[in-house]
Amino acid sequence: MNHDAVLPTFRLEPGTAIAQATPGHTAPVTLDSPALEVMTDLTLVKAATTLPGTSLRQAEQMMIYQGVRMLFVVTDMPSIEGLVTTTDLHGEKPMRVVHERNMHYDDLCVADVMTALPMLDAIDHERMSAAAVGDVIATLKRLGRNHLLVVQRATDQTPRRVRGVVSRSQIERQLGQPIAITPIADSFSEIERALA
Repeated sequence: MNHDAVLPTFRLEPGTAIAQATPGHTAPVTLDSPALEVMTDLTLVKAATTLPGTSLRQAEQMMIYQGVRMLFVVTDMPSIEGLVTTTDLHGEKPMRVVHERNMHYDDLCVADVMTALPMLDAIDHERMSAAAVGDVIATLKRLGRNHLLVVQRATDQTPRRVRGVVSRSQIERQLGQPIAITPIADSFSEIERALA
């Protein structure tokens, strides 16, 4: 076989368009639909990532550019250190850090406001495979979270890995109705701040 044959080319005509990625899960769903229909499968969609030292303004621009509301925080790909969401960027967390450390908002980085790996909630991929959308919504509400990670168990060939992400905003789009989620405090210090 000849491996240096020149391929035929042609000139493009006006009106030629760029192929657009089709979102994997935009079909309408019901509460009884399989839960996997509302999961972003990271084996099909590249995970949006950032570094811990990224400024909050840069992280926000990355989210806008990629059309996401959450970034995985990584230093040594593919190991996850945590995640940062739009709520982390604009909620009370940055203002609290600014006050506590006597810093300016522009001096904050993702590491200052991200949710660290040990604080992340996850569900097993096998359980997710057997669940319905209503079960996922109930889980998000119980946890007071906008995102839930779906994790595959470790095998002899692969470590435990985040296989997918479920987000409230995606479920709302597919379900066609809003989902009310009340944030829940994770620590005594958060409870104290809420009561102050």
